[in-house]
Amino acid sequence: MFTTLLQVAAGGAIGASLRFLSGVLIMRVASTLPLAILSVNVIGSFVMGVFVVWSFQRGMTHLNPFVMTGILGGFTTFSAFSLEAYTLFEKGQPGLAILYVGLSVVLSIVGLAAGIMIAKGALA
Repeated sequence: MFTTLLQVAAGGAIGASLRFLSGVLIMRVASTLPLAILSVNVIGSFVMGVFVVWSFQRGMTHLNPFVMTGILGGFTTFSAFSLEAYTLFEKGQPGLAILYVGLSVVLSIVGLAAGIMIAKGALA
């Protein structure tokens, strides 16, 4: 368990660093739309899709904590969200997938707004 935790932590440091560098690079090119986050989310989701198939087909699932949870989780948690939503669709549960996507987006924005309002009230 501790070894897996270290793999996730090391991968997370790599992924977060890659996200930061990608964001800096992309923001220098295009700064009107938040393309940095959009790009990272799309790239991370694509890599997650490729890696999940590759690791299972090649018997390399022991790399999943380092790559999927660590690197890709540090790069973008959206890749894990995308995989979970796709898995629900793939399992023949499109209603649950749509509910999951809707709740994730709406409740995350509500959570963010609540955090901002509470922090503003507490720090005012």
